[in-house]
Amino acid sequence: MLKLLQMTLFALIGTLVSMTSIAGSQREEPLSNSVKALMQRSISDRASPKLVFATQEEGQAWLNEMSRRLQKRIPDTSYREDFLRTVHYEATRAGIDPQMVLGLIQVESGFKKYAVSSVGARGFMQVMPFWVRSIGANDHNLFHLRLNLRYGCTILRHYIDIERGDLYRALGRYNGSLGKPQYPNLVLGAWRKNWDYAPKNWDYAPKNI
Repeated sequence: MLKLLQMTLFALIGTLVSMTSIAGSQREEPLSNSVKALMQRSISDRASPKLVFATQEEGQAWLNEMSRRLQKRIPDTSYREDFLRTVHYEATRAGIDPQMVLGLIQVESGFKKYAVSSVGARGFMQVMPFWVRSIGANDHNLFHLRLNLRYGCTILRHYIDIERGDLYRALGRYNGSLGKPQYPNLVLGAWRKNWDYAPKNWDYAPKNI
């Protein structure tokens, strides 16, 4: 019972965080031409999302476990599995741990596809619309599942690179609260509490995006 109450309280805190716009207020900053071109190429990639594991069995085990954990938040099985495959694909191609991205989404939007913050950030990863103008195309819809995750992971990878691999500071940049501990602690806490998963032979070394 105590554990259930703790989980319920944690979920409520995550929802309140999203509602008060602690998450999703990335600041618009000038990008060099080379960085902009790299991010634009990442956004425009049209490869089909897929699980990237050493074996099909490992991939299915991850999907089954994450699906079980996410069931109460996204009840529809087909959509939930499509969501997880997309998270895994977009995070992995950006050199980011998919479980950490799930923690970020929990804090940012509470897994609500159409979440909008008070500053206008949109979707699962609460992407600010100025990114569409900066690195995307006019017809990009930030409520689209794959586009939202593509933008979010590309932006987070950009911030990780700026901070030379310091995830704590990169998360602060993603949130627009660099130097303040609240948001990174919430994301890392959600990751470790709800989404931590450590199978064999996973490699999340940074990749070119």
